[in-house]
Amino acid sequence: MDIAALSVVMGQASLKQAVGLQVMSIAKNAAEIQAQNIAQMLQQSPHPNLGKTLDIQV
Repeated sequence: MDIAALSVVMGQASLKQAVGLQVMSIAKNAAEIQAQNIAQMLQQSPHPNLGKTLDIQV
């Protein structure tokens, strides 16, 4: 394998790794924002005790 082809392959591998890391970072940020929104929504519930217990008789 010549040096030019090796350089191209290494460049492509590096780019693939960088893109993968960036996508994972974006997904992590989106998940954090979604979790914050859910927590905020639960805190603003009009009935904070509603749904916390379940009474069942058999």
